[in-house]
This record gives sequence, structure tokens and C-alpha cells, in this order.
Amino acid sequence: MLFRITRPAASTLSSNLKRPLTLTKHVRPFATVDGNTPRLQPTPPRTRATPISHDRATFTIRDGPVFNGKSFGAKTNISGEAVFTTSLVGYPESLTDPSYRGQILVFTQPLIGNYGIPSAARDENGLLRYFESPNLQAAGVVVADVAEQYSHWTAVKSLGEWCAEEGVPAVSGVDTRAIVTYLREQGSSLARITIGEEYDADQDEAFVDPEQINLVHKVSTKAPFHISSSAGDAHIAVIDCGVKENILRSLVGRGASVTAFPYDYPIHKVAHHFDGVFISNGPGDPTHCQDTVYHLRKLMESSQVPIMGICLGHQLLALAAGARTIKLKYGNRAHNIPALDLTTGRCHITSQNHGYAVDTATLPSDWKEYFVNLNDSSNEGIIHKSRPIFGTQFHPEARGGPLDSSYLFDTYLESVGRYKRNQAVFQPKRDSRPSPLLVDLLAKERVGVVPTTGMENLLRMGGAGEQAAAAARAA
Repeated sequence: MLFRITRPAASTLSSNLKRPLTLTKHVRPFATVDGNTPRLQPTPPRTRATPISHDRATFTIRDGPVFNGKSFGAKTNISGEAVFTTSLVGYPESLTDPSYRGQILVFTQPLIGNYGIPSAARDENGLLRYFESPNLQAAGVVVADVAEQYSHWTAVKSLGEWCAEEGVPAVSGVDTRAIVTYLREQGSSLARITIGEEYDADQDEAFVDPEQINLVHKVSTKAPFHISSSAGDAHIAVIDCGVKENILRSLVGRGASVTAFPYDYPIHKVAHHFDGVFISNGPGDPTHCQDTVYHLRKLMESSQVPIMGICLGHQLLALAAGARTIKLKYGNRAHNIPALDLTTGRCHITSQNHGYAVDTATLPSDWKEYFVNLNDSSNEGIIHKSRPIFGTQFHPEARGGPLDSSYLFDTYLESVGRYKRNQAVFQPKRDSRPSPLLVDLLAKERVGVVPTTGMENLLRMGGAGEQAAAAARAA
């Protein structure tokens, strides 16, 4: 069953220009921190959108096998890092997770798309209900079988329609078991998706390695934005490295207003205005974020503010502490990975999406390992021995996945509350709540983030692979 994308007719400017201009005096009430005033953000033009392509499609792993299938997304060629997820459900959340930026996501679940794609509805805090960011973040999608007919009460379009609208190519009809077997044996590999063309081995040099690009710069907000909470008076500074919507929801829902900053913002200069600092998830190699690491190191040297990091934020916290990170062979991307809490001996089933890990052998003496992966023994968390600072490699907020470890947000906000009370003793007049003017002026969602275009379609630059990568790094 095929679905047709319809576009509303464009309105003409001439009719609007003929209308008389009327100036109306508006009485504006005082701003308040009790809620979020809806504010429309400029929407980037969807020049990436294409009709759904059902052409021949080729999925090529560099120096590896070639898989022929059928396209069901955008008609465009892309390059990226091929990774796989064993998640059974949650493909809308996974594909909108900024941590997948620059990657071609291979699903091991045989059938994908059977419950369609939901709307971009927002909740009472202005956060997306069903997505983890406003746009599809993965560079490409590879599945064994796609459901063109979908059924779910939240669905408004098919997976193929969504990929075409977002300009992301998608391939079905390939042996994903063979792909995953190769990736597990050889490790995450560079790959590309070619629509409607025959494979040409001479173009292997056109593969672009997203690990050589600062992907965090592409997904991080370019200006601060704010989300108010009416459930409490805590105020958290979030370092946005590609923050998921449900991380923000997990903080706001527990009574913390959130002001998110660009990833390279000098947070140590403003931390005294906040009750806590939070470092979000994000894509790529953490060593690209040297400015963030420097600012976090200065923050820990100059402030006692509670700090929590998730995924990439956890890795950046470790780098700031003086540890090192390592690249995993094929990473951990699933919703059912066991992580052992070394402080309690309890095991939690966790949601994960990462290709790097902290090398615990390099942790300074005032830090210790918090969680460990029971599948591959890689690090899943670190914690300071005497200060309220910790990080987790897995995702306590899930979306998708289990909520076994969501209590860690409560643990963090308990330390935030203690810090806030202690500060009140020494500074009785201290008020960390955002000012009404700040709430009114700041945007209510991430600012200036350009949607993915499959590594910016660098394959169009032909065989100049190294030049393309250099240009992307300089962007």
C-alpha cells in the first residue's frame, strides 16, 4: 500500500499586501515562571524532502560486503558509520535521538514500521511527547522488512513517508543478520547507502568518517533556552550536547526548571546562579569537546554544585576528572543491557546507545566505578568519593527502554536540594529561580540546530573523501 504526501497550496503575498496595516495596542501582563509561553521558532526549510523512493538500493560496507535491497525513504545517497540496535520497539525515539547523528542505523528486529510514526505533539511543558528531538537524526535506516501499512492510535504517517520528508534514505529487503554478524566480528564500520545506482568499488574512497567530525557542534543548541517547572523551585543548568527530550522531562517533572546552554558554554562562570549542573547525551567522539572538558574541569575546581552526566556527558565528566575514554568495538545499543550497581549489588536492565566508554583504570584516586556492564564488563558509571558528582553511561530516562534506573534522577535532585539548603544558610537572600524577564526572553526549545542530511550528503563530492572530511571538520 502506497501513501501520497500532499502539500498545502502556498498563500500569495499579493493579497496580504493589499490589506491595510492596523496597529493595535496590547496590554501585556507581567511574565511568570509558572508556565511556558508558547513561542514559535524559525523552521528550517525542508529542501531535503523527496518523494518516497522505491528504487533499487545498495548498502555497502567499506572493505566489506555489499547488500542489495529496495529503497523506502528519500532518494539520496549518504555515508556514515554503520551501527546496529537490538531494540524491539521504540524506533521513533531511537531515530530522533541526537546520539545517532551521522550513523546508519541497522535494526535487528525483523519488522520495523508496523505502528507508524506519531505526530509532533508537545506536552504541557512544551516538550515533544513521542520524539527525542524535532528531527530524524540518523543518517540512514536499514531494516530486513518494513511495514508500509501501519496501525496505532498515535500514528499519522508511515516510516517511509517520514524518512522521505526528512531527506533520509532507508533500505529494506537486506539480510540484517549477516550485516550484524559482520559488524560484531569486524566492529562498527563505515558504510553508505546508494539509491538507484550500481555499486562502484572505485568510490570507496568517498566514505566519510563521522568520528572525525565534531558532531556535538551540529546537534547542540546555538543559544540558551529555558523550560519552567511549576512543581518545584530548583534551577538546573543543562549542558546541551544533544539532549534528549525525556531527559529534560525527567528533570522538569521532578520540580526543576531547566536552562540549557550550548555545549561549549563556559558554565563555570554562571554555575553560582544554579542549584545543579547536568551534562547531556550526544553523538561522536568525546575528545572533540575539549572546550567542554576544560569548562567542566574549571567548574569542579571552583564550585561545589551537584553534577550529573549521562552517556556522552558521563564521558566528558570523566575526561574533566583526568581519565581517558576508549572506542568500543561495536558499542552498546539496546534496551535490555544489564548494568550492576557496585554500591548496592543490584542489577538494572538499561537502555543504551554509545560507541565509547570510560577507561576506569585511568580514574583518579578520588573517583570510583559506579556501574559495570555485565555483558562486556565495560564501565557504565563513575562517582566521586566525597562530592555529589556522578555519571552513567546508560540512559536512566529511557525512551525507549526500561525505567529501572530512573531513580537516579531522584538521587541527583536530592543532592540538588541539599546544596540549595546549604547555600541558603550562608546566603539567606540567594534566589536561584530564573527571573521572569529571563523566562520571557529565552527560547523554549533548542535554537539553530540544522537537521541531519546524511553527513550533509558528502558523497556528492565524488571521490574526494579526505577533502570532504576536512571540509566537514572545518564547518
